[in-house]
Amino acid sequence: MIESVADVRKGDILIINTGYHRYSWDRPDIPNPNAQGGVENKEFGFLVRHPGPSLSFYKWAIEKELKIIGVDCGLAEHPMNTLIRTMHPQEFAKAEAKLKAEHGKTWDEMFPPEEYYRLLHIELPKRHILFAESIVGQIDELLGKRAWFMMLPLPFMEVESSWMRPVAYRPPEGMDEEEFFQVMDEAEVLDFTLPFSVQTPQWANYEPLVVKYVKRVGGQAFGKGRNTSICTASFHLATHMDGEIHFWSRGRTIGQVPLDYWMGPGAIADISHLVADLDVYTPEMIESVVEVREGDILLIKTGFHKYGWNSPDSDEFRYMVRHPGPSPDFSDWAIEKKIKWLGIDAVSQDHPMNTIQRIWHPKTFEEANAKLKAKFGKDWDEMFPLDKYYQDTHLNLFPKGIVHAENLGKDITHTPSGRYYLAVYLPKGMETASMWGRFIAIKEAD
Repeated sequence: MIESVADVRKGDILIINTGYHRYSWDRPDIPNPNAQGGVENKEFGFLVRHPGPSLSFYKWAIEKELKIIGVDCGLAEHPMNTLIRTMHPQEFAKAEAKLKAEHGKTWDEMFPPEEYYRLLHIELPKRHILFAESIVGQIDELLGKRAWFMMLPLPFMEVESSWMRPVAYRPPEGMDEEEFFQVMDEAEVLDFTLPFSVQTPQWANYEPLVVKYVKRVGGQAFGKGRNTSICTASFHLATHMDGEIHFWSRGRTIGQVPLDYWMGPGAIADISHLVADLDVYTPEMIESVVEVREGDILLIKTGFHKYGWNSPDSDEFRYMVRHPGPSPDFSDWAIEKKIKWLGIDAVSQDHPMNTIQRIWHPKTFEEANAKLKAKFGKDWDEMFPLDKYYQDTHLNLFPKGIVHAENLGKDITHTPSGRYYLAVYLPKGMETASMWGRFIAIKEAD
C-alpha cells in the first residue's frame, strides 16, 4: 500500500499521511449530520479511530532499515494494539468486526500478542527505529514527494519521548532533487544544544527539571506497556530561546512566530580569545572576527560554554555569574544591522551585572566595576545607567523583534568564526514565552 504511492528507500525517514490529521484539534470542524452536535468528534478520531499498521509493516520497516516512522495521528500503532482497546471496548468490537470481514481473522489472530510485543518492544528498539506522532501542519504539501527531513527532538537524557518541531526541506526551484539530497547529505551539521537533564542547572531562581515515571513497559499486558514520564521545568534551563513576550507583554509567543524566522543565513563570532571573566564585548570585536550582514542570525561564542555543568572544566559560578556581556552600543548596533535573532554560549545574553545577579553577588559586582573603570575609565552606573541598560538585550531588543538563545554548547566548542546556515527547531508553544529547542548550524561541504 505504501510503496504503491511513494518511493521508499533503505534508511529513509517515512512520514505516513493517513488523512487523520484533519481531526487534529487545531483543524476546522468536520460536519456530520449523523454525529452528535452535527460535527465529528475530532479528538476521538485523532486518538481512537485512526488506522494503524499491520504486523508485516513492522517487518518491512526493519528490512528497509527505516530511521523514523512518522504519522499524522495520535499513534504510530493501531489504537486497538494499545490500552485504548480496553478503554474503549465498543470501538474495539467495531474494529475487530471490520478486521474479520476484511481478513477473516480475529484481532489476536491477526496480531498475536507475543509476536507483537517482540516486534514493538525488542526488535524495533534494538534497531533504533523511532516513532514520530501527531505530525500535522503542512503535511499535505508533501503528498507523494521525497523531502529532506529534520526530526530533531529535545535531547532529554532521562526520558523516553520528547517534543520536537519536524521540518521538511524541498529542493529550490530549478535544482535537481537528487543533487539537493546529495548536498544536504554531505553538509556538516553542528549541534549547539546542551543535554537536557535533571542535572542541568536552571537560571538563578527558576524551576529545575523534575522527571517522574508514571508507566513502565512491564506494567500492562503484552504489547500494551509503555515507559512514560511526566516532566516539569522552567523553560530557562539548558539551551532555549527567549521569546518576545518573555519581557514584552505585547510580544509574540513562541508559537506565534513563523517558522522561517527561526532559520536562515548567519554568522558565528568566536571572540573567546578577546574576552575573560566579567568582560564587556563590543560590536567592533564581533566584526573583527566575522562578516555580519544585514538580517543575519548572530551567535556569539565567548568560550564560557566550557564552564557549563557537563564540561570537564565545569565551574557553575563562573558560567552563571562571571560571563562577559555586551557593551552599551551593542543593542543599537543589532537593531541597525536588523539582526534576526541572537545566541550566546553563556547563561544570559546580558552581562550578569546588568541583571539581578548584581544585587545577589555584590563582591562580584565590585570586581566587575573595578575592571570596567580600569578598561573604560567609567564606573558601572555611568557606563550602564540602570534605567536604560537593566536586562539590556531583553528589554531593548525584544520589542524590536530581536530575541535570543541562551546556553549554546556542545559542537560550538570546535566551531570557528564564519558564515553558516543557522536554525532552531522549537516546539510550537502557542502560550509559551520561551522554549527549549534544538539549535544547529549547517556548513556546506567544500
